[in-house]
Parts: sequence; structure tokens; C-alpha cells
Amino acid sequence: MAHRRTFSARFPDMRNVSLDDPPLTPIPNIAELPMLSSRKPRAYWIRTTFLALFVLVAVSVYVLLVSPPALRPIAFLDVDHSRADEAARPSRWTPEALRLAALKHRRPLTSTTLANNARPQISLNQTQELAAVSSFIASLPQNMIPSTVDPSQPIDPQLVLDFDTRGPRAEEELQAVVHDVWARNPVMLYSKVHSPISREIKQVLADMYLRPAPTIVDVDQRPDENVLVPLLYRLTSTNELPILLIGGRTVGSPREIRYLAAKGELQRLITDAGGVIDGARKKKAKKL
Repeated sequence: MAHRRTFSARFPDMRNVSLDDPPLTPIPNIAELPMLSSRKPRAYWIRTTFLALFVLVAVSVYVLLVSPPALRPIAFLDVDHSRADEAARPSRWTPEALRLAALKHRRPLTSTTLANNARPQISLNQTQELAAVSSFIASLPQNMIPSTVDPSQPIDPQLVLDFDTRGPRAEEELQAVVHDVWARNPVMLYSKVHSPISREIKQVLADMYLRPAPTIVDVDQRPDENVLVPLLYRLTSTNELPILLIGGRTVGSPREIRYLAAKGELQRLITDAGGVIDGARKKKAKKL
């Protein structure tokens, strides 16, 4: 494609240039330029390929035959094969070795910690145990009594209490838990979903519009039912559900609950425990 030549003020001589003149920029002679890359002879590539294969084979033989232990997974039990008469010695990855390492880096025990460990754990009577279990269950829905617990024996306080049961203030904190659980839950009902009697008691409580609302625990919907039911029977001296607790005290059988509700005594017990009758009922708007 020919260059278009026009008049330029910068190059006034362009006016005398004709179309037959050679271009202003000379075309470089490509033949005179040095070659960017020279083509290697075939023998060079054969030697290079042979050398690469030799190195690959040498490395593979070393990895697979000379040094195989480097590819073994970490074993949790290393056996000293050099001494057949010695027993297998545990490696640093065994649970016992990890426990010893944790003890090595553990903080030194202070005099207060040693005194707390030497102090015996508090023991719960039946009333305190019922309050501790109820507080544990009412605090979080996912709190469950372990299946390893023997419901016929007093429960371990550490399972249901969230403070140091060996501390110097353990008794004070226990009394605070007992007071707090029944202040927050003046009416607590352990019931069953698929039980006509439980539904009847629930309706009796619902008709009172209590504030705070009664705490209802459907035992048959919990994974720890097999442990919780006999535990409640032992702590409340009853043998059937539902179990109604007002201020931490067992009201009685369902028949007695109906009788007390009909006489107005149930409402009085709830009021004495801190509950408010009709406290949750929506008030009607005043007519102006």
C-alpha cells in the first residue's frame, strides 16, 4: 500500500516529492539482521532428552527404594525394630504423651486452687437438687441430663450448677440459684404432650393469663426422658405426670389441682409465689 504524501509545514520539501520517489523511511534488510534463535541440531535434543530421563529414573529409585520411610504416614505407635526384646514404645502422638505434655505446660497451682481442690464438694438436699435440676432445664432448651446419671442417687452438683461447687462461696451461690429459679419460674409444669390430663392442666393455667408465663417442660419430647422422669419422681415424691411446681413446691396430683383451682386456692398459691393472675391478659381500649 503506497504512502499518501501531502504538503507539510514542517517539511516544506515535501512539495517537490513525487510518487515515484522511494519512501522516506528506508526498509531494513531482514537478511542482514542476526537470527534471534538458532536451530539446534538433532543430536543435541537427543542428548538432552536422554539426560532428563536418566535424572528422573535416578530420583524415582532413590525415593522408592533408598528413602521409603519419608513417605510413611505418621504412626501413633512406633515400634523399635532394632530391639526385639523391648516392648513397643509409644510415640509423641499417643494420648498419654499429649496428656503429659499438657501437664508440663500447665500453669502452676496457686494456694487458692489447692485449697479449693482440698475442700469437699457441696452436697444437695432434695429441695436444692430439685431447684438445681429445674434451673438447669429452664435455662437452655438444649440442656440435657446425661444418660449415665443414676436417677435413684443424688445427682452430681457439677452437672447442673454453673459455678465452682468446691469454692468458698459455693453455699451462697447455691442459695442464690434456689431463689432465682423460683423467682423467674414461679409456676413450672413437667408434663407430656400426648396426655389428656396434661392438656387439662395446661388449659387451667392458660385460663389464668399468668405473668410470667408458666414454664412448661414436655418430658416426653426430650432425649433425656428415661433419666429425667424417675429423677423427678424421686425429687417430688410422686409417681405420675404431670407435676406442677408452684414456688418450688409440688402442688399434688391432677385431681388435687382441679380441686384447688375450683376453690380458688391455686390462684392464691400462685400469687404468693410471685405470679400475677390476669397479668398477661390484653387490656381493652378505653372508650373516650
